[in-house]
Amino acid sequence: MILSVLFSRSPGDSPQARFEALLDRHSGIVRKVAATYCRYPEDQRDLAQQITEHLWRAFGRYDPDRPFSTWAYRVALNVAISHVRRAALRDRTVESYDALDHEPVDAATLSADDDDRVRALYRVVDRLGAFDRALLLLHLEGYRNGEVADVLGLSVTNVGTRLSRLRKQIRADLAPRPPLTDRTPLP
Repeated sequence: MILSVLFSRSPGDSPQARFEALLDRHSGIVRKVAATYCRYPEDQRDLAQQITEHLWRAFGRYDPDRPFSTWAYRVALNVAISHVRRAALRDRTVESYDALDHEPVDAATLSADDDDRVRALYRVVDRLGAFDRALLLLHLEGYRNGEVADVLGLSVTNVGTRLSRLRKQIRADLAPRPPLTDRTPLP
């Protein structure tokens, strides 16, 4: 395996050097997870630092025969989910995602309709639970269900089922709704 080369025991090769090389190669994982779970850039930086610290502390338990990215996602998502839970307990409120504070797409290329759809999608994602966000992030990153199962500690079947339900939920939340009128019956 390619990663095994990084773990060869050459003179002067330290665990810190191996960790730094792997983290440099996979730094996008830390940034993506932090951006998925934190609204503001300063909070994203704080969470990224926490994730990096946890990765380093857990590095001695990393198995070099397994993909580093899978292991790193698992650690990063666990840290992020714990961070969200602590913040929710501390704040006792949930802030709504404001797409104006976080523009991941080039706003100049969006039409007004596209912009509205992107904002609607962000609102839907913001309402997802921490675990569903992790599932969605890994899926959108192109991980196969088996890899997602390894990261999240689920069965492959459960990943498929949860993804299917998540897709249906997102589609339903994004579906246009008829305007309410005086004649519209309430559910």
